[in-house]
Amino acid sequence: MKLFVYHTPELTPLNNLPECTVVIDVLRTTTTIATALNAGAEAVEVFSDIDDLKEASNRWLPEKSLWAGERGGAKIEGFDLDNSPLVCTPEIIGNKRLFLTTTNGTRALQMVKNSTTVITSAMVNRQATVHYLLGSQPETIGLVGSGWQGSYSIEDTICAGAIAKALLSANAITVGNDEVIAAVALYTQWQKNLPKLFRQASHGQRLLSSNHEEDLIYCAKIDIIEVLPIQKEPGVLVKLS
Repeated sequence: MKLFVYHTPELTPLNNLPECTVVIDVLRTTTTIATALNAGAEAVEVFSDIDDLKEASNRWLPEKSLWAGERGGAKIEGFDLDNSPLVCTPEIIGNKRLFLTTTNGTRALQMVKNSTTVITSAMVNRQATVHYLLGSQPETIGLVGSGWQGSYSIEDTICAGAIAKALLSANAITVGNDEVIAAVALYTQWQKNLPKLFRQASHGQRLLSSNHEEDLIYCAKIDIIEVLPIQKEPGVLVKLS
């Protein structure tokens, strides 16, 4: 397996996508997706455009669907939920489809949806990602950070480094670009103090300023969920069975 890290979707070779693309948006989209599926959501369908989300949701019974999303970290007016993983409880989302749109993460998923395999990862399900990659052995892997409106987000690179370090320890990959080495070094430096780093990160600062400290703390937890979200059809993520 040959591993690449791309800090943002814009840096990903969209005309030559890796065989397996791993989308990462630790704060908070991919953490929320894993948590929602772990709590019993039927699926999570992602959208970069709010109007497209509303149109697609009309094909589902209202009692079987929920609108969730944010823009700039704030809940979208008229939506059922924001993008917090902490609201993804079995009582709220069990057996429902979550229609999700966010500033960065869902946009990244839309951009790479034509990859042969698309999965999502965060710190909370890092080990599930590693197990899948070791078992499936794709020829090329791209760890794609969602960033923030096209710019770099350190927490996504930290997560990429956590995945890459585990794969390197298993002697399972060759390094495809220098970003892999940088991501591993960053994770190695901060792995015992992720909450502190996340608080310093620009998006962590946004969450703190909007009273989402509990979200930040949760997103910094590692390997607490065994669920791996995988794209069933373009834009639709389900729990890997």
